[in-house]
Amino acid sequence: MSVHDIPHARTGTADVPEAKVFASEWEEWHRDKDARLASEHGFLAVTGLHWLSADPQVLPGVPGTWSTGPDGVVVELDEGTEFFVDGVAVRARHLFGVIPERGGVEAVWGDTVIEVARRGGHDIVRPRRPDHPLRVAFTGTPAYAPDPRWVVTGRYEAFPEPRPTTVGASVEGLRHVYDAPGRVVFHLDGQELSLTAFNGQEPGALTVLFTDETSGVTTYAANRHLGLAAPGPDGTVRLDFNRATNLPCAYTDFATCPLPPAENRLPVAITAGERIPHERGPVGRA
Repeated sequence: MSVHDIPHARTGTADVPEAKVFASEWEEWHRDKDARLASEHGFLAVTGLHWLSADPQVLPGVPGTWSTGPDGVVVELDEGTEFFVDGVAVRARHLFGVIPERGGVEAVWGDTVIEVARRGGHDIVRPRRPDHPLRVAFTGTPAYAPDPRWVVTGRYEAFPEPRPTTVGASVEGLRHVYDAPGRVVFHLDGQELSLTAFNGQEPGALTVLFTDETSGVTTYAANRHLGLAAPGPDGTVRLDFNRATNLPCAYTDFATCPLPPAENRLPVAITAGERIPHERGPVGRA
């Protein structure tokens, strides 16, 4: 089936539950989302972002001397020091090997989880500690009150072939490349809008990154994220902007989050979803 064979779905406000049920479901979802963010070794527990090179270096907050090369990431541990990878004790020298893009391995050292990952073609190390001040002080993410007005029905238009799409990152000079399988078209405030979509975490699911007229005013300037369930057989897709979330870079400088494609800058104000976090300044408290 080509993109032209997909029937146009009804656009506008989608069917939503009764108002109290809608608000209650949203509040439960938002509590769970923040709980994952602030979990013991979640993203708010990251204490640093360290870029590896061929030159061995000692990193703050983790044991050993770290480097990377053609064979991947390697650490040389001091005598008597050990940590655990997949439950196996590691001593002396450990080769993590070549880590795939957006992949990662975790090493456990006492209360610290050491994330070894690859982002934008670079190997990185990010320690995570439950006593990190950012996590300890976290009180939740500000958000607009849930409103069924911001639930709309659109249609998914698959590209003939997935399009490799290069986007910037929250770290200056870094680039990410994602395959975009298609775009989502919908109507809002009398305008036809569209968002280039990337693959989601579940089979068939989609994810979109976007900015809008609230970005940098009441919502985080660089990006927001919206996950979408797999489109229906006729291409119908549901967008609930009440569930637009911040990526980790909205809270910490130790993230390498992707930026939206240029075409995903919406010319409307999406006054729904998460706002600027308290951690980024007084606007988030408004």
